[in-house]
Amino acid sequence: MPGSSRMPISLRGSLDSVKKRKPKMSSLSLGMINLDLIRNIVFFFFVLRWTRRTWWKLKGRGIIGALLELYHDIRRIAYGYFLRAPGVRSQVQKQVRESLSKVADKLITTDMTRHLVLPKEGMAEEAVRAELKQLADMDHTRWEDGFVSGAVYHGEEKLMQLQTEAFGKFTVANPIHPDVFPGVRKMEAEIVSMVLNLFNAPPGAAGVSTAGGSESILMACLSARQRGYVERGITEPEMILPETGHTAFRKAGQYFGIKIHLVACPAPSYQVDVRAVSRLINSNTIMLVGSAPNFPHGIIDGIAALSKLALRKKLCLHVDCCLGSFLVPFLDKAGFETQLFDFRLKGVTSISCDTHKYGFAPKGNSTVLYRTSELRKYQYFVSPDWSGGVYASPGIAGSRPGALIAGCWASLMSVGESGYVDACVKIVGTTKKITDSIRETPILGGELEIIGKPLVSVVAFTAKNLDIYDIADGMSGKGWHLNALQNPPAIHVAVTLPIAKVWERLVSDLESVVETEREKERVRIVEGKGAKGKAVGDSAALYGVAGSLPNKSVVVDLANGFLDLLYKV
Repeated sequence: MPGSSRMPISLRGSLDSVKKRKPKMSSLSLGMINLDLIRNIVFFFFVLRWTRRTWWKLKGRGIIGALLELYHDIRRIAYGYFLRAPGVRSQVQKQVRESLSKVADKLITTDMTRHLVLPKEGMAEEAVRAELKQLADMDHTRWEDGFVSGAVYHGEEKLMQLQTEAFGKFTVANPIHPDVFPGVRKMEAEIVSMVLNLFNAPPGAAGVSTAGGSESILMACLSARQRGYVERGITEPEMILPETGHTAFRKAGQYFGIKIHLVACPAPSYQVDVRAVSRLINSNTIMLVGSAPNFPHGIIDGIAALSKLALRKKLCLHVDCCLGSFLVPFLDKAGFETQLFDFRLKGVTSISCDTHKYGFAPKGNSTVLYRTSELRKYQYFVSPDWSGGVYASPGIAGSRPGALIAGCWASLMSVGESGYVDACVKIVGTTKKITDSIRETPILGGELEIIGKPLVSVVAFTAKNLDIYDIADGMSGKGWHLNALQNPPAIHVAVTLPIAKVWERLVSDLESVVETEREKERVRIVEGKGAKGKAVGDSAALYGVAGSLPNKSVVVDLANGFLDLLYKV
């Protein structure tokens, strides 16, 4: 009708159909928008993650350092592929087998009865004792005569008899049952208290005993990791470690998923570069590490500087005193130079100390100490809902030998503070005599060079012109069991009470070996073979080759093979 606002029926139908279709198109478009949004968010966080990691890398290592690290990684990977090439791999495996065969000839005896299965009837006690004596008397490096670096730190008959007696009284004891063996619980608590006191722990400090230095270090790393997760939400933990730090920290990294950043310890001090440590700190860092002293060179890191850094960044700082143990705390009382390294430094949050080294306890004893009991709780394991009942343990182990705790307690109580001060005078004094002899004796001073400034019981040295590994083999030929090092190539002597009695023989034999190697060099020059011959001998074969390979897979194969041989009957 004229003037009517009603639209035609056909047009209304078209509009209605458009309205009905419109929501379907909107849902589809919305879904596509949501997928794009999710994709963009994921991409954003991916870019953010790798941008942040790249920034951390450049901040920590610098552009040149990052490029060098990338170059070494590429070189290592490429060399690994080369070693796996068909022709090369077969030759490498052949040489590994030959090397392991030589090691097996030395390790595995063939002239003794082998026991592969349980005897049908139990052996008579006298027969067992006879075999034990035969096993104890097997040919070995004479640690009793002081010819072994480290390994046996006391070795006096009187103390060993006391330890054996303590073992006998607590042979079946297990600290997992404190109600059954209350004496073991008391001794363990007292051991921890004595060591805490030795390292100037503040009120509220705590600790646990462990089976050795590696376990102590592992527990400290676990505590720092758990603290980082609980208190800061860190799911990709990182730790900053001096290159000379004990390898147990690397083991902790592998076991607990902690990324390790290694920091150089440059000459002439060979202490960790604290500025480099500072540059590597990021939001994932859970712990810094210092040694007092380190195992390779016997150098105490700048713990005071690390403490200030840890306090400023609110990080855990672990000080590894496993080797320094009962020597470093007594340096001052024994009249030697020392430096702060313990809980008197506010930034130190944990310390590992081996009671079975210079604490003279039986092997299998160590402690890990914490500034607060809250830090100790992070290493605890508690299972409240196990069908076997509520289970709780202070560390990795469940059952533990109470006899070892008894042996440790007896050792600490028997030696006492005055005994440890006296031992420090003898051991550190001998280390200084060896150091001075190497520096001042014309033959040794002209060829050997002391690494850093050792303050405790370890003296490490390298050679200026000769192959240091040839010198190591020469000393082995004279019956000495010293430690060969790498990066840089060197030898170290960890002085013990047995070595303190024969240190002059050590220096004399070292002079003889150096002079012999010099003569070999003179002969080579006369024969026109060059000033330095090819590295030979067991130490040189392992460390000389290992140091020159960009990929260490061959060394890993050798080490794995060696570990397998330990269980070959």
